[in-house]
Amino acid sequence: MLNYNLLHCLPSSEELPNSEDTPVDNEIQDLIPSLLKATLALVWSDRWDWYFGVDMGIYYDPKKPAIVPDGFLSVGVKRFIDGDLRLSYVLWEEENPPILAIEVASPKHLGEYSTKKDIYAEMGVLYYVVYNTFRRKKPPLEVYRLEDGEYFLMTGNPIWLPEIGLGIGRERGLYQGIAREWLYWYDEQKRRLLTPEERIMEAEERASIEAQGRLDAEERVQKLEERLKALGYEPETIV
Repeated sequence: MLNYNLLHCLPSSEELPNSEDTPVDNEIQDLIPSLLKATLALVWSDRWDWYFGVDMGIYYDPKKPAIVPDGFLSVGVKRFIDGDLRLSYVLWEEENPPILAIEVASPKHLGEYSTKKDIYAEMGVLYYVVYNTFRRKKPPLEVYRLEDGEYFLMTGNPIWLPEIGLGIGRERGLYQGIAREWLYWYDEQKRRLLTPEERIMEAEERASIEAQGRLDAEERVQKLEERLKALGYEPETIV
């Protein structure tokens, strides 16, 4: 009897195109997911069961071209495949579909609220996030949760995502020297997680305070010794 495995007949990630050669419409479409990815890489530095893709193709149907979200997160998958980096995200090669997909809305209408949303639902993406700074008639942040094959809008800022163990929300901050509103990760107490830049700045500030503290202590000791000498005492002889 012939053993037939459909997966063996499907194209692999090495055989599929790994780029659609379509540039992003604006810089923010790259910076928003990159900030989320960089922060997650610090928070989950000891975990190897997640993957965050930025502007990477997801192949969900061998008969259709890849869909390319601005960012997506998968959990319960290998951080690296055989010690190597992914060329694209191929659903029939992965353990799980993405748990979250992010679209940074373009000034053009590119299906963020229609076609792409339907595809993500078909794929089984649990959370769909749309961040918008161009469409005045749309809210700046929409987070949808998939229930029975349909997306339902969630409310709040930040919004807690229990299956991920993080919240996502928006607020003004500084990233790569750019002061504006960004998307951030939050903990369950709605505290924003620090970005890599902020962690470096915090460490430098703490080191500066500690150094100043040591300097102040040395100055106090020196002044005390000078006062004792003025009174006719040698500090080394005092027990």
